[in-house]
Amino acid sequence: MAERNEKLIMELLKYPGNSVCADCDCENPEWASYNIGIFICTRCSGIHRSMGVHISKVKHLKLDRWEDSQVQRMKEVGNLKAKMKYEERVPPCYRRPKPNDPQVLIEQWIRAKYQREEFSHPEKQTYTKGFMQGFLMKRGKEDSRYQLRKFILSEADDTLKYFIKEYREPKATLRISELNVVFAPEKVGISTSLQFTFLKDGTTRHIYVYHEEPEIINNWYMAIRCAKLHRLQVAYPSVAEYDLVNYLTQDFAKEGWLWKTGPRLSDGFKKRWFTLDNRKLMYHDDALDAYPKGEVFIGYALDGYSVRIGVSAGVKDMGFSFSLTTPERIYHLSAQSEVDRDQWIEVIDSVIKRQMTPQESAISARLVRKRSNTNSISLFSPR
Repeated sequence: MAERNEKLIMELLKYPGNSVCADCDCENPEWASYNIGIFICTRCSGIHRSMGVHISKVKHLKLDRWEDSQVQRMKEVGNLKAKMKYEERVPPCYRRPKPNDPQVLIEQWIRAKYQREEFSHPEKQTYTKGFMQGFLMKRGKEDSRYQLRKFILSEADDTLKYFIKEYREPKATLRISELNVVFAPEKVGISTSLQFTFLKDGTTRHIYVYHEEPEIINNWYMAIRCAKLHRLQVAYPSVAEYDLVNYLTQDFAKEGWLWKTGPRLSDGFKKRWFTLDNRKLMYHDDALDAYPKGEVFIGYALDGYSVRIGVSAGVKDMGFSFSLTTPERIYHLSAQSEVDRDQWIEVIDSVIKRQMTPQESAISARLVRKRSNTNSISLFSPR
C-alpha cells in the first residue's frame, strides 16, 4: 500500500498547478500539507510546521508513509483549488512572495492565508484602510542606536510622519508617493527590518526601522503599498490596476561593495557600498549610512550612457574592473570577482537600455548637484 500511495502522490504532482509550491511558486515541491491538500517546497514546509498541526500537517512526498485518506485529500484539493479558497480576496497591493524573497515576507504570506485567513475575510486586512499608526524602532541618523519612534501613515495626506515625542511636531514628513520601502534583513542584521528611501532636499535619504513582531512590520510594508496604489488610481484613473502595481515598491536591483576612483586618472580606488535603486546608483562609506556619499542617475543609452568591461587608458585595472559612462564623466569601478562584475554590468546595462518614464525624468530633475551641509559634495562626486 505504501508503495502504491507514493506512486499516486507523484502522479498528482503532474496535475496543473501542483508542480510548483502553492505558496511561493518554487518549482518541484518535495513536501505537502495533507490536511490543507497542497504541495509545497522545503522552505515553506518549515513555516507550515511552525504554525502547528492544528493548522497544517506536513509530510515529505517520498520519505514519509502516506495513508489512503491523506492521498485522497491531496487528490480532492490540490494547489489550484486551494488557491481559490485561501487567496480569494488578496488585495492587489499585497505583494505575493517569490522563492528568493525575505523570510518574513513568505512567512507572513503563509500565516495570512491559513492561520489568520485574511484573504477569506477582508475585514482582517488592517493594511488596506489608508491609515496606520504605531511605534517602530528607528536607527539614528548619526549613530547606530535604535530608538522607539511613533509613525503615522496617512493616505489622505500623502504622508508618513515620525515623531520623537508623541505629542509634538513630527521630526520628519515623508511623501508616500515618493517613498520606496524594501525589506533589509541581510544588511541591517534584523529579520524584521525595513529601509525607507526618499528624496530630501535633492538627495536620497535612508531610514532603517524594525519591529520585533513579524506581522506588524509586514503590515507596515503592505500599508505603504496600498496607500501608494490608491493614490495612483486617483491620479491615473485610465491606467490598468495591473500596471500601477508595478510602481508601488521596487527592491534594489543590486547592492554590494565596489571600488571606485575619483575623476582624475591618478586617483586611487576606494571601497564603497553601492546600491542600485531603479535609475539611481548610490555609493556610501557604510552600508547603513543615512545619506549616500554620491549618486549617479543612469539615463537612457541614446542620451550618452553606457557600461563596459575594463577602464580607460591610464587607469590602473584592479582585476575585475568596469566603466560606467555618463554625459558628465566616466566612472571607473571594480568588483570583488568576475561573477560580481558581470552581474553589475548586466543590471546597469538593463537600466540603460530602458527608455525613461516621465516619473523618472522628474526624479532626475529634482536631484541636485550639491548638498548644503558641511559635508557638501557633488551629486556626481569625485570622492
